[in-house]
Amino acid sequence: MRYRLLPLLCCLLALPAWAERLVEIPTRPGVTLRFLLLEPPGPARANLILLAGGEGLLKLSASGELGAGKGNFLVRTRQGWADMGFRVAVADASSDMPRGLLGDFRESPAHAADIAAVADYLRQGAALPVWLAGTSRGTTSAAAVALNRPDAADGLLLTSSIDSGRGSLAGLPLERLAIPVLMIQHRRDECRASRPGNLGPVVDRLRADAPRELMLLDGGKSEGDPCQPWAWHGYNGIEARALGLAGAWMLAHGRH
Repeated sequence: MRYRLLPLLCCLLALPAWAERLVEIPTRPGVTLRFLLLEPPGPARANLILLAGGEGLLKLSASGELGAGKGNFLVRTRQGWADMGFRVAVADASSDMPRGLLGDFRESPAHAADIAAVADYLRQGAALPVWLAGTSRGTTSAAAVALNRPDAADGLLLTSSIDSGRGSLAGLPLERLAIPVLMIQHRRDECRASRPGNLGPVVDRLRADAPRELMLLDGGKSEGDPCQPWAWHGYNGIEARALGLAGAWMLAHGRH
């Protein structure tokens, strides 16, 4: 699908090419989705869609201001990804989910259609691999989108994966994924739904004939709720290390 970007559907801020811009596109009949688009300072090496955890709600304004989710690990490091050569889309919840991605919506065909539309937009701008990166509840989105719409993803980055309970990776048919999958987890993550010790069965279900790896990190500091972004769950204090390891792996294993 090619988009004719109308003023009411695609809003671009008058900023330098390397700064972030707000984009709004139609994704399903009567539904739109907003995302921040960041271009790399040099030649693009891959496309990357960032999917926040929690309710996945950023409350992006028409001027591109974040009304929520500023501290989320992937959201707050978005410029770092761009600096490594990724064209970055930071996705908000779709317009028909004003309270966020509640219930089982992250696993739905509708959510997959939304993110596939973002992937299509990115590929129109640069014919490069599209990676889906999710953190916490965003890992469910990334994996479910890749399963529902294989055309939307050439690889997955799953950080602080939800590995137990409702809406976890454990309930998805991960053996169907035929694309590279990198999982990153903090060794001391204390979030009850994201325990490193629960990841073994998840990793074992990933196909051995596709690149897959689990990286366990340590260090940094943990502040506040163990499931929030300033705890070990959000790689507080080791963001640069997490991005460096993930970015190098993704660029080495991307499809060209």
